[in-house]
Amino acid sequence: MFPLYDDNPTQDTSIVVYLLIVVNVLIFGYQLSLLDFQFVEWIRNWALIPKEFITQPTKAAVTVISSQFLHGNIFHLVGNMWFLYLFGNNIEDKLSHWKFLFFYLFCGACSGLAQVITAPMSELPMVGASGAISGVMGAYLVRFPRARIVTLLWIGFSFIPIPIPAVVFLGLWIAGQTIYAAMANPNLPGVAYLAHVSGFVVGAIAVLIYSKLTKK
Repeated sequence: MFPLYDDNPTQDTSIVVYLLIVVNVLIFGYQLSLLDFQFVEWIRNWALIPKEFITQPTKAAVTVISSQFLHGNIFHLVGNMWFLYLFGNNIEDKLSHWKFLFFYLFCGACSGLAQVITAPMSELPMVGASGAISGVMGAYLVRFPRARIVTLLWIGFSFIPIPIPAVVFLGLWIAGQTIYAAMANPNLPGVAYLAHVSGFVVGAIAVLIYSKLTKK
């Protein structure tokens, strides 16, 4: 199932969401301009590599943030940016611009560190905004569980757009990610499902606490 749009209008322009999308696209465009050996060096310097973070935490600390702006391929980039666009605008609307930016980077950092903890000696580079965006999705579930997500579903022999409550769509999504995380080996190449789950949980808890404290 693929989400097309929601029925949840915003009150303000999502400046940070748009800025994050632009920055991610520009960085990916730069990646494409690199020669193979340059690209390898670029990833080694800016991706989050668990073993390097454990052995050289001061030097590698910046990669907790920088890795969130790197993507493996165009599909990785487009998928992440679409989910950020779809779910991020409402959360930015609720948190305000600067708080949303901090929240986004915080969720991404927590998700990356969770992956590091499970595979501390892994030399596989971690890249992508998925952890941060998962945090946004967790926040969306907490704040807008009844919002409708118009989703493409394969029914019969065609795709049909059907409105699905956010609590159902996001509940199914995180359930699937949790199952994949339980089955995956964090020391082998592949999708960092645990980072998705961690980001989602952190985002949900952070927004729940924020809502309780601010009554917003």
